[in-house]
Parts: sequence; structure tokens; C-alpha cells
Amino acid sequence: MVGELIRKYLWLIETLRLAGPEGLTLDELVSRYSDTFDEDYSRSSFNNHRQAIEDIFGISIRCNRSRNAYYIPFAEDAVDISASKEWLIDTFTVNNLLTLGKERLSGRVSVEDVPSGHRLLPLLMEAMKGNSVIKIEYRKYGSQDAEIRHLHPYAVKEFDRRWYAVGFSEEAGETRVYALDRIRSLELPGRKFTLPEGFDVEDIFHDSYGVYLPEKGQKTETIVFRTNEREASYLRDLPIHHSQAEIPSGDGSVHFRIRVIPNDNLIMNLCRYGPRIEVLEPRSVREAVALELRSAASKYDNDK
Repeated sequence: MVGELIRKYLWLIETLRLAGPEGLTLDELVSRYSDTFDEDYSRSSFNNHRQAIEDIFGISIRCNRSRNAYYIPFAEDAVDISASKEWLIDTFTVNNLLTLGKERLSGRVSVEDVPSGHRLLPLLMEAMKGNSVIKIEYRKYGSQDAEIRHLHPYAVKEFDRRWYAVGFSEEAGETRVYALDRIRSLELPGRKFTLPEGFDVEDIFHDSYGVYLPEKGQKTETIVFRTNEREASYLRDLPIHHSQAEIPSGDGSVHFRIRVIPNDNLIMNLCRYGPRIEVLEPRSVREAVALELRSAASKYDNDK
């Protein structure tokens, strides 16, 4: 039920986005809705969807009274939303369009199989919207047994093709991160929680890499690495970290720096580039990357 509602919210967003500043009248929306979902669309349903879209996505659907047409003001709402929220809308919208048009587009669309727990996202977002405690059955990697956790879902975060729930674990007594694809079941016990004042998930992970929560006393470090011009073009389009900046170099290569708290995820990602980048400093990160690469190379040393 919740998943179906999300699909309808996203259909309305995308339909009005495509309509542009002229917008669509309610009669036009009713006609298109009926064609898509094969059901009637009442004014009350439209108003409910309109309010939910503002509550969940922060997008306001306005009415041009001169022709009674509804539209999304691109300059204010559709463009001036945070990158993470826009990415979330685009992700849901693409999935929605693929679902609605899979028969007509069969054999023409190829997407990766992402173990991201999409089926739980709508219910989780509803719990977040109502500040509702959730009860999850969670199985960690390397464990055969699932654990029960009662979580105050503060936020969701996407990283490296996976979705994560970020929130306060009553059992652990602290904020934790849970991969949605490791959640075996999710229930709402009917209790509420209070979101910490001023909570912003972007602030929590600002100095981190991936889904590692900063530990007490950890500090950011400036990591400098160099690469060639060809690889630099990719890194300019897809930075390793939001803090990435290009810095002058005198050796003909391209130098970048990032400000981040080093963790295993970061080391693994730096190793992923192999010989295409070289970490210059700090020495601790350079040595950690070198150790991983030597260990990987040693597995092939006996090959003829």
C-alpha cells in the first residue's frame, strides 16, 4: 500500500515537471492519471498527494489561478532542492517508470541488480515522516543469527549501490547504521520518538567516507594523491569525496586533495584505482594503500 502511494507521488512529480511552467489543470491530471493507473482520481486524492509530496520531498505544487493549472515552480522547488533529495526522487522515479513501462520497453532497458532493500524504503520513509519507532530483524554479515533491534529512524543514506537506515538503536544505546538489504523484517510497534533538534544526516557524515560514523576523538586528515590527466577527467566528474579539490603541482601530473576521516571503506576505494592514482600523503594512508595492493599482488606472484 505504501509502495503504491510512493509510485503515485512520483508520477505526479514527474508529470508536472514535464508539463513545465504552464502546468496542467485538474481535469488534465485526472485524464492522465486514469490512463496510467486505470482508476479514478478525485480532487481529495489529488490534494492528499499534493500535501504528502510537500511533506516528504519538500516540493510545493502551486496553482496558477488564471487558468486553474497546477505546476511545480522549477526555479524555486525542482532545482533548489538538495542533491541528495533530488537523487532520491530521480531514483524512485526511474524505478517507477521502469515498472510502469516494462512491457513496452522490454528488451530495451538494462539496469544493474542492486541489493539495496528498495522494498523497505517506502515503509521506512513513512516511519520517518511520523517519527515512529521501528522494530527490525537484522542479520549482520558473518552471522547466521538475526538480531532484534528497536530503531528510531532518523534518516536514510545511499552509498555504493546500497541503502542504509541511520538512527538511534535502543539496544545499543547509540546511533547506528543498518544496511536495508540485511533487514529481514520491519514492523511498527506503535511508539513514537523525538528527532534530535537540528538533526541533519549530511552534517553527521560530512567528514566521513561512506557509512562509517565518526568515533569520538577522530579528526579529519588532508589526503593528497596524484594521477594523470585522463584519470583526472573522471575524478572531476565523480569526485572521491565531496571535499575533493584540485591543487597545483609542479611535476606534470594532476594533484587532488580531500579532507576526510580515513577508514577501511576509503582505503578500499583508493585501492580500486590501482596504478592510476598514487597517494602522496599522509604516510599512514599511503602505507595502508600500499599494504593492500602488495597483499593483492602477492596472490599472483606464483603465476608463470
